[in-house]
Amino acid sequence: MSFVGRKLELDTLRDELSAVRSHGEGRFVWISGRRRVGKSRLVQEFVEASDERYVFYQAPRRSRSDGLQRFREALEESTLAAAEQVLEGARFESWPAALRLSCANATAEHPAVIVIDELPYLVESDPGIPADIQQAWDRDLQHRPVLLVCIGSDARMMSALTQHPAELFGRPTRELVVQPFSPRDLAALSHLAAVEAFDRYLIVGGLPMLARSWPDRASRQQYLKGAFADPSSPLVVDGMRILDAEFPAELQARGVLEAIGHGERTFSAIGARSGVANHTALTTALNALVAKGIVEARLPYAAPPGRKNKRYVVVDPYLRFWLRFVAPGGVEEVDRGRGDLLLARIERDWPTFRGVAVEPLVRQSVERLLPDERFGDARYVGGYWTRTNIPEVDLVGAAEREPRTVSFVGSIKWRESGVFSVRDMRRLVEQRGHVPGAAESRLVGVSRGGFEADVGLDVELSPEDLLDAWPAP
Repeated sequence: MSFVGRKLELDTLRDELSAVRSHGEGRFVWISGRRRVGKSRLVQEFVEASDERYVFYQAPRRSRSDGLQRFREALEESTLAAAEQVLEGARFESWPAALRLSCANATAEHPAVIVIDELPYLVESDPGIPADIQQAWDRDLQHRPVLLVCIGSDARMMSALTQHPAELFGRPTRELVVQPFSPRDLAALSHLAAVEAFDRYLIVGGLPMLARSWPDRASRQQYLKGAFADPSSPLVVDGMRILDAEFPAELQARGVLEAIGHGERTFSAIGARSGVANHTALTTALNALVAKGIVEARLPYAAPPGRKNKRYVVVDPYLRFWLRFVAPGGVEEVDRGRGDLLLARIERDWPTFRGVAVEPLVRQSVERLLPDERFGDARYVGGYWTRTNIPEVDLVGAAEREPRTVSFVGSIKWRESGVFSVRDMRRLVEQRGHVPGAAESRLVGVSRGGFEADVGLDVELSPEDLLDAWPAP
């Protein structure tokens, strides 16, 4: 496995294990992050490289008894000293007893590493699991040479389980969030120029497996043609896996998400497309999507701050691409060998999709450049729009989250060919006049293809500038 973009996480895990070896006492690592960002593989590679005895338990979405039985089976197959005891008939009827047995014969020289992957699945079927882990930790594990690692993809639940007054509040010795790969990570992993990295990121996002599934020298068309020739390719199936894991029984929220993924952004349009006409039901579904971190709710950013015209957007670039193109019948086309139809639609709509999909990524990149005197006193970046979308401004920067004045406005031109022109500049000046608090703000241009000479912008940003905003892997 290439650990591009994962040095911090690896170092954290190594430090925690070193602390166990040094002090002979337990350490407890709490790992969260979006689905498919490589949390499980990261930890699997870490434990294998550590040369320590370990058990890696993949929690099922099953009853308490099934969960314990699966853990017993994982122990039998593990490298822990407890494996022999279980094979010889050692039994346990509770999670505290199971975890206690897992530490048998562990020493500071050779600690026991216990990994529980997808802990939220256990909690869904057995709300008493956190109390069981608390008991095992407080009474036994923290006093033994053990590294306990709990992993979860449900960000809302993982956060709630360690917040006061939850049972596990204050127990983890280290909390770690595994982020998706950044565009710069993707560029380093695949040896890409900045333009190619951003365009590829709009398809595979920051998901490591998808990033590695794209051959370094393959064009967009070549990669998609190959992916759509195989119904089991990660590009085709990962979106379904994410939705199945996030919404095993929440069909209404899933339908709302699909409407947003198709491109609907407003409350009324989402309700119309999803078929969720009831105001309360739609609000509940949208709030659930936002709480899960799958969808972001945005308001116009200006001075004074916008309070209306909320818009919704899918956060993850891959899921945004998958919902827009693959989900609406594309999977079925691939299954029956007609991936060519899906590819033709993507090629037809790619310029329009890319122009919109790149905007959140550009905003994130520009915000990472701040503070920077070129942008005045700006610290935050958003966009501005009205109910009629006249005007709709790509970039608005200001010093506060609820700005009193606007530091800059900007325009993004992510064209296949063509530069940011004087005409684009004039349009931006006109738009600035409609943004509250922006009368004297600076003018920023972002262009995929360069800039016309003497265009008159205060700041010109290229794909290379945006890529450099992200930390080096």
